Amino acid sequence: MTTRAFNHEVRGQVFTKVVDTVAGKLYDPALNGVDWNRIADERRNAIVMSDTPADFEARMNELIRELHVSHAGFFSEERPRAAAKIAIGATFHAHAGQWVFQDVHAGGPAHVAGIQPGDTLLAVAGKESLPPEMPSFALGESVAVDIERRNRSRERVHVHIPVSKKKKHPIVNLDPPSWNRMQDGIGHLKIAMFPGIVGIDLAHDIDRAVHELNCDRLIIDLRGNAGGGMGSLRVMSYLTPGGLPVGYSVTRKDLDRPDFDKSRLPRFNRIPDWKIGLIPLLFRFAIRGRSVAVFTERKGPQRFHGNVVLLVNEHTASSSEMVTAFAAENGLATIVGTRTAGRLLGSDSFGVGHGYRLAIPVVEYRTWRETRLEGRGVEPHVAVPFDPEALRNCVDEQLNAAVAALSGSENYRMATG
Repeated sequence: MTTRAFNHEVRGQVFTKVVDTVAGKLYDPALNGVDWNRIADERRNAIVMSDTPADFEARMNELIRELHVSHAGFFSEERPRAAAKIAIGATFHAHAGQWVFQDVHAGGPAHVAGIQPGDTLLAVAGKESLPPEMPSFALGESVAVDIERRNRSRERVHVHIPVSKKKKHPIVNLDPPSWNRMQDGIGHLKIAMFPGIVGIDLAHDIDRAVHELNCDRLIIDLRGNAGGGMGSLRVMSYLTPGGLPVGYSVTRKDLDRPDFDKSRLPRFNRIPDWKIGLIPLLFRFAIRGRSVAVFTERKGPQRFHGNVVLLVNEHTASSSEMVTAFAAENGLATIVGTRTAGRLLGSDSFGVGHGYRLAIPVVEYRTWRETRLEGRGVEPHVAVPFDPEALRNCVDEQLNAAVAALSGSENYRMATG
């Protein structure tokens, strides 16, 4: 971005481009009854007359939030930032007027820096960080993060946030799925995200987990899973023996067609065993764009069928919500935890001039029964809120509830590591 971006005339050009792009590209401008043009007109002068680039970005993002849609944001390509769940592999819970680390995924920058669930965030780069403003992190930098440990001691750690070579997107490096056998042989499979567009490597990991656990009761832990690609299909496929319809994604253009029929969409119903299998998928789906119907693979009967718990929370989003909704609608698992995020729109980013980009949703996901989850999420069958105080004593109440749902015991307590 050049110094011209400080010029009010240039900012006006960027503002107009953003407004026009939303009107022309957003999946559904009336999705939440938002009068976009009126709101934009009301905010225009204040945004264009911003004093600094940082203030301009902040005000633009305030405007974008008026759309009330997920996967949307405005950012500078020279100063890219990302939310903590993507940038450092961690989520937060507001407790007693502070941010408590809730999910800290193994392999992520926060975990590598030694941060643990239950630690309290005090400051980022020397600036106090308090609810309701969610902390964000500059990509490609090492930042000082002040925390209070579970034992109330205070410490400063340095978190390095990687970035892609183009400096437009964060690099998400989390450990692969992990699994273990718990009390009475209950299997626990933790999946932090669904990396890759198709997820071949992840699918292999899930296959191995199912084989090695060889259990008759299974907890699939999707807490803090921000989604990703279609590796989630392998999880859904292990929930049912046959091929069932899951749902479909649809673009604004396709939905407006008078002859639109979800049953005629190209079907994604198998994750290839090897990367060479991606080539036919490319040809199969490139013609139809992003409108796709999803059906499960045929993985056959499993010992744990009828005895599965999905463990979710308010940070369970995107393709992990596809799993949750599919399980709930078809009675394939007991959902334990808190209501999921309700973030099921797929986005693209668009250049809007002078080094700025706009990310907005261009495709919506619906379950096969036509449930729209955006902004609603999936309600658990067994509601168990996150308990920071219990976690300070190394007790994971949500995991306990999941075990209890499978064991019939209300008294079981599992200490976390």
